[in-house]
Amino acid sequence: MAKHKFGFIASTLMVAGGVIALGISASAADPVIRIGVNGVMSGPAASWGLVNKYCAETTADMINAKGGWLIAGKKYKIEVVGLDDKNDPKISVANAEKLTGMGIKYIIGPNVDTTAGAIVPVVEKAKAMNFPYAFNKDLYLPPRGNSVLGMIASYQAGPVIYKYLKDKKGVKSIAFLARNEADPLNQRKEGLEAATALGLKIMSSEATYEAGTTDFNPVLSSLVPQAPDLIVLSGVAPADAPLLIKTARELGYKGLFSTETAQDAKVLQEVAGSAADGFISVGGASNAQIRSKYMEDFIAAYSKKVGEWNDEAGTKVYALEMILRVMQQNPKAVNDVSEFKKTMATFNIKNPFLKETKPLKFVGSAYFKQPRQIGVPMVVNEFKMGTFSTLFVGSVE
Repeated sequence: MAKHKFGFIASTLMVAGGVIALGISASAADPVIRIGVNGVMSGPAASWGLVNKYCAETTADMINAKGGWLIAGKKYKIEVVGLDDKNDPKISVANAEKLTGMGIKYIIGPNVDTTAGAIVPVVEKAKAMNFPYAFNKDLYLPPRGNSVLGMIASYQAGPVIYKYLKDKKGVKSIAFLARNEADPLNQRKEGLEAATALGLKIMSSEATYEAGTTDFNPVLSSLVPQAPDLIVLSGVAPADAPLLIKTARELGYKGLFSTETAQDAKVLQEVAGSAADGFISVGGASNAQIRSKYMEDFIAAYSKKVGEWNDEAGTKVYALEMILRVMQQNPKAVNDVSEFKKTMATFNIKNPFLKETKPLKFVGSAYFKQPRQIGVPMVVNEFKMGTFSTLFVGSVE
């Protein structure tokens, strides 16, 4: 992967003798919309936040190369301010305070339940919105309303994946293994409920490991002998998945693996190789069979910028696009989040990332009692020979 310099761009506007930091630059000649990215960009889960950052930057580059984003007859340049929260709630809060202090109204991220939950008071106080990749329903249920889920949740994908494996692969028994943190443990809880509802035999549902673990022999030595047909790696980070899979195979496990979190094909191949063949995960929302010319252009620009393509970017390309398109429909949303939320209820356009004429809108009312989720396609992938192939495409609805 190409090396990148990280930092953030700050600007100030002199008004009436004072200095006011604004998310929207007031320069008549070159107005700017600044978008924040607050996520994990280092450590085992670094891929999640980095892909958020790279997607936003790539979209901004493409827009700016064409002169900006047109809103109410005026073209705005797009600037991305990316901050690493190191998967630490305290740092995530500090980042959110820094971004909203700059006047930024729209923040992409964070990536897990603990960091996403920690910044809610900051976002609400600043009358801003954020687009996390965290699955805790409390983030999106009333009276909360300033967070929008940016992808398919584990409790939406899990039942679909388990049923597919039961019907197509003959899976009858299942075991769960989760990192000992709130987000993975919650995903395990939701997965356990789905597996039970499907009538699968639960072989193990208590096994955990600590963040930063590199030797998975102890936890897998007790789980593998139970020989479940499927081991679900709940909330597994991209750097942990191949180590877990490789260790289990070395211990003699012959069954299947799945997860409801996005993964990195390059990391899987480099660490686990063919041992990871058959690993099933939620993939990027624009696979080769369904992607449009616009998506192909994005992939080319992303790959040139970063040095390689990451399947997860097919999902995370949606956040900035949705923010800007809502602003286009309702220019008041540029500065006023209440106007953004008002527009969400009726927002409906053709999905620009798909070949087919599919609608793109905010969904999730069945889960959150309000539309607080981006309606990305549910793409389920299988890892094979170093790359992902699509098993099937579904939707939240």
